[in-house]
Amino acid sequence: MEEVKLWRDKRERDMYDSFADLYAIIKTTDKLEKAYVRDLVSSAEYEAECLKLIAQFRTLHSALRGVVPSLDRFAEAYRLDSPAGINRLLVSGVPATVEHRAAGSSSAAASASAVAECVQHFITAMDSVKLNMVAVDQVHPLLSDLSTSLAKLGNGLLPPDFEGRTKVRDWLARLAKMGAADELTEQQARQLHFDLESSYNAFMAALPNAGS
Repeated sequence: MEEVKLWRDKRERDMYDSFADLYAIIKTTDKLEKAYVRDLVSSAEYEAECLKLIAQFRTLHSALRGVVPSLDRFAEAYRLDSPAGINRLLVSGVPATVEHRAAGSSSAAASASAVAECVQHFITAMDSVKLNMVAVDQVHPLLSDLSTSLAKLGNGLLPPDFEGRTKVRDWLARLAKMGAADELTEQQARQLHFDLESSYNAFMAALPNAGS
């Protein structure tokens, strides 16, 4: 029996791989929402995982905007019945726990949006380093966006001595001394990813009410 291929070239194969990733993110988010409602997962675990999924979704959805203009049509085409996941990712954009803390407070709502933005920039930067996008003109804008989003939080949500801010600033200063076409060495890229990951973990741990 002859094998039937879904793609004709590498570009199409990559596209279908991205479709599979998008499908998995939506499905996983839908299951996470149901698990949270049924009290099968703690608020802290739910929030950390949900923020990660939202950031991954935003990065992938942005990359697929030209071929997936409508998420509803994508869900219909691939028989994806995950209304709770789609609502959380596309409509809400922040975890339910963050929505609850922000209820009735415009300043808290703004903080919730800033937290989601920081998570997105953290994960985008880490994923880019993993994908070997290590040229200065690729890395610098990502770290600059991350630094800006961390600054928006001020010292209200994060401690004044939060290590993530310092590490990101140090890397920006280091990159500023290099040329745009220069690339990080394998050792530098590994260290950058480690610094980003440890800063992200510290960021999640520092958020107030994370365990409630």
